[in-house]
Formats: sequence, C-alpha cells, structure tokens
Amino acid sequence: MSHEPKWVGWARELQAVAQTGLHFTESDYDRERYQKILDISIDVFANYSDETPTVIQGLFDNQAGYATPKVDVRGVVFRDGKLLLVQERSDELWTLPGGWADVNDSPSEAVEREVEEESGFQAKVERVLAIFDRSKHAHKPPFPFHVYKLFMLCRLEGGEARTTMETMGVDFFAENDLPPLSISRVTHEQIQFCFAAPKNPDSPCRFD
Repeated sequence: MSHEPKWVGWARELQAVAQTGLHFTESDYDRERYQKILDISIDVFANYSDETPTVIQGLFDNQAGYATPKVDVRGVVFRDGKLLLVQERSDELWTLPGGWADVNDSPSEAVEREVEEESGFQAKVERVLAIFDRSKHAHKPPFPFHVYKLFMLCRLEGGEARTTMETMGVDFFAENDLPPLSISRVTHEQIQFCFAAPKNPDSPCRFD
C-alpha cells in the first residue's frame, strides 16, 4: 500500500514511460509523443509540489536509458545502545548516514563509504536489515523517482565524529531521545525498526 498521493505514482509512471520510450525509439513521430508525455509529467509534479518546472526538468534531464528504481543506502550503526545519526545541511534535520549508491560500489561498499564520508566513523556491514520501497512508507515530500532504500546493520570499527559539506552534526542518540528527523530520508517507524533489529539477530530481512 502506497503512502503517497495517487498523482505521484501516475506522474512517475508517465516519466518512466517517456524516458524509456525516448531511449529506444527511432521514430521522430514517436519521439515527439514521448516528449509530450514527459512534459505532462513535469507539469504534474510542478503543479502539485513546491518545485518549479525548471527544477523538475533538470532532474529528468539527468535520466536516460531504461527507467529503473534508484537505490538509496543507509547505515545502521550503534554505540553503547545509541544509534548514529547525522544532521543534513540541506534541511538541518537528522537521518541515518547514507545516500545514493554509486556506480561500481557494491551495496556494502556504498554503505561503508557513506557512513565514513558523512559522519567520520568507519563501520563494517554485518547484515541487510531491510529493502524498503520509499513510496510504501511515510516519507515526505513525494519524490519524482521510484526509490529502493537499503538498510544495513554495521559494526562500528573506529573513527571520530566529523562534519562535512553535506552534514552539520554527528551524534549517537537513544531511542527515547531522538532529534527532529528528516522524514524525506528516514521515518520514525524505520528508526524504531532499527533499534529493534539488534535484539532480533535471526529475524529475516524486511522488504517493501
């Protein structure tokens, strides 16, 4: 069940159809039709969100080829029962360290790199906790692309708190003393799930 308004799914699917069609078509006539579908998707996103058509167009211009979900990775790192969170400069809210997976990184490499880059701590992935579909969770605001979110439990290896160009705060928090969360990146339910995960080491990976 999706937590997003229906228009988000419709507009996202229009964008995916247009992107894939523009990649494969050899017909100028079809290219014109697919571009029109893409323009409609841009208008829908711009009309129902706070972004301008120029911003949405810029996001879509960076996409090419067959449309597939984007992959977001998040590291779940504990110290003395407290969870590592970073404060994003973009919204001054807190989230699990992570971001988009890079080409040529395995999932574990992507998580370990993001944890170190965003927090200053080194961590080693131990197991996959969840593969979430962003649209099926209470993230806000809606995102133009379909996103899979990989949550991985990591063992703290070393390092020290360090802010970066993307983060302005790094700290460990108890479950009953959480800072304001960046709901676009992580929900309260997902944070509760992270705290429960170490207590259930044999539990299967969650999905969707």
